[in-house]
Amino acid sequence: MRKQVEQHRSKIMEIFHHLHNNPEISWEEHKTTEYLKQFLEEQGLRVRTFNSSTGVVAELGNGKPVVALRADIDALWQEVKGKLQANHSCGHDAHMAIVAGVVLMLTDDLSKIEGTVRFIFQPAEEKGTGALHFVEEGVIDDVDYLYGVHLRPAQEIPDGTAAPAIKHGAARFISGKIKGDDIHGARPHLGANAIEVGAALVHLLQGVHADPMVPHSIKMTKFHAGEKNANIIPGSASFSLDLRAQTNDVMEQLTNQTYEIADKLASLHQVDIELDIAADVAASKVHSEAQQIMAIAIEEALGKSRLKKPVVTTGGDDFHFYTIKRPHVKATMLGLGCGLTPGLHHPDMTFNHEAILVGVEILTRTIMRTLRGG
Repeated sequence: MRKQVEQHRSKIMEIFHHLHNNPEISWEEHKTTEYLKQFLEEQGLRVRTFNSSTGVVAELGNGKPVVALRADIDALWQEVKGKLQANHSCGHDAHMAIVAGVVLMLTDDLSKIEGTVRFIFQPAEEKGTGALHFVEEGVIDDVDYLYGVHLRPAQEIPDGTAAPAIKHGAARFISGKIKGDDIHGARPHLGANAIEVGAALVHLLQGVHADPMVPHSIKMTKFHAGEKNANIIPGSASFSLDLRAQTNDVMEQLTNQTYEIADKLASLHQVDIELDIAADVAASKVHSEAQQIMAIAIEEALGKSRLKKPVVTTGGDDFHFYTIKRPHVKATMLGLGCGLTPGLHHPDMTFNHEAILVGVEILTRTIMRTLRGG
C-alpha cells in the first residue's frame, strides 16, 4: 500500500501546502470549505455543505457499515513574528491533507468499498463547538465507526511511530468580567481595584484541589483592566480562564469551585463577577474495538515495534462529543508521531511532512479493515 500512497504524494502535498498557506479561523473557514468541496466533487464523491455553517461532508459507497473519518479544518488566531493572523499551528492543515489522501486512495478502486465511507471536514474544533453543531445536523446519526487523527508532539511519541487512541482530557474555557466603578488613584478606599480582585482570583484558584490521581489545572490566560490614565484605579476588567481535567467528573468539580470562589470574591469586594462558559470540550471515550482495528492497521503500516500505547494527554478535542452525544458510535483517534516541535499551538510549530503519507496509509488500512468486519 505504501507504493500506492507514493503515487498520490504530489497531490497530497499540494493540498497540504495550499491549506497551510490559506488558514481560516473557526466558523470563518469559507474558502477552505469551497476548496475541499471542489476537490471532493472532482473525485466523484457525494458532497454535502451546510447553510448554517462552514464545513463539508462527502461519501463513497452505499449501505452498511457506515465508517466515518473526520478532519478538523480551522486555524488558530495568534501572533506570528509580530503579526496577529490565522495560523495552522495545531496541525489541522495536515489532518485535512491526510483525509484527502485517504479519499484519493479509496477512489482508486471503488469495488473495494463494501459499505459507506463518510468524510467529515468539521469546522470550529478550536472553539469546541464544531462537533456539536455537526451532531445537530445529523452527520453521524447512522455512523457505525468513527476515526480521527491528530499530530502528536515529539515529547509524547517519536517520529515514525503511532498510537491507536488519544485519551484526551476535558477542557473548559470561561470568559469573565469584573464590574465595578473607576475611582481616583488618590482615593483607593472609595472602591474596589479590579486588578487586585483579579490577583485574588488567581491566588484562590491555585488552591482548588481535586483527586491528585486525576491530572487537572486552572489557569488565567487573559486579563485586561485600565486604559491610558495611570491615575485611575480600574473598577472593571475582563479575563479568561482555562480549566483542564482528565475526566469529566473532575471537570465539573473544578467548575463548581471556580464559580463558588467568584461569588465569594464578588461579595467580599462588593463588585459583580460574571462568568460564562465560552467553550467546552469533553474527555475522550475510546471504543476498544475501534482501537484494536486501528492498532492492527498501524502494525501493518509501520511494524509492531512502532505501535505505541494510547497517548494520554491533558489536551482536548471536540471529536469526543460525537461519541458522548451518539453512544452507539465506535470511535478512536490516531495519534501520529511526526517529530512535532516546539509544540502544538506554538506559532512556529513544525513537523516532518512525511508523516502525512504515513497517516494516509494507516487510516486507509483502518477503514478497509473496518469495512471487512475488523
